[in-house]
Amino acid sequence: MWWFQQGLSFLPVALVVWSAASFVFSYITAIVLHHVDPLVPYISDTGTIPPERCLFGIMLNVSTFLGMATMYVRYKQVSALSPEKPKILRLNKLGLTLGWLSCFGLCIIANFQKCILYYIHVLGACLTFGVGSIYMLVQTVLSYLMQPELHSKDIFWARLAVFLWSSSSILSMFVSSVVLYSGLYGQNLVQKLHWDPQERGYTPHIISTISEWSLAFSFLSFFLTYIRDFQKISLRAVVSLQGQTLHESPRSFRAEEQALLVAGSI
Repeated sequence: MWWFQQGLSFLPVALVVWSAASFVFSYITAIVLHHVDPLVPYISDTGTIPPERCLFGIMLNVSTFLGMATMYVRYKQVSALSPEKPKILRLNKLGLTLGWLSCFGLCIIANFQKCILYYIHVLGACLTFGVGSIYMLVQTVLSYLMQPELHSKDIFWARLAVFLWSSSSILSMFVSSVVLYSGLYGQNLVQKLHWDPQERGYTPHIISTISEWSLAFSFLSFFLTYIRDFQKISLRAVVSLQGQTLHESPRSFRAEEQALLVAGSI
């Protein structure tokens, strides 16, 4: 059995590989068609013009589903490992909520392009990266609380390092974007897809785009730390039949309905 076949480790692997492929394929398509500059464009710019916009949207929608599935499995794993620790259980529920909000933001990014509905796209980015970074912090804290009994110290330090990488990328991107869109370098820069290195504002633009790519790959790197944990867990569905046919209501449901009718008549 290969390492990615053990337990549910294929989930974070699929999430990372598929998401990275969505960035790379849309970037290559946009470059080949001369829709963006080859030197570090915004990720969103590589998914703005058809046909790469269609590819970008479809692939990120699949990434959203994989992300939600991965976060749910992580939630169930932590719940099973720490059933009698209220603090960990509360943090675990908070982490799942934040993670799914982040996935919803990714869905917004995939379906609302930057050059068409800019503010909605920015809202999606804030949910994905802002709330997503808090999700990473919660999972890092959980890893700290669960060591050394359930988690090794190496996993905690790895997740802490990736979280700090993500935080520094967010800070760098925020500062450079505020400088770039402050109005000092012209108007309607949101619609601008081609940049000349001699233009004013090119330096904060490059810093902003590099920070965005760094941020995206820091998120993917965080989910790579789940692989070893997911090798030790599996989920299965249990089928419980409520009747022998599919066109009749289950007996228990019938009994409840009759009890309600009697109570209502009284």
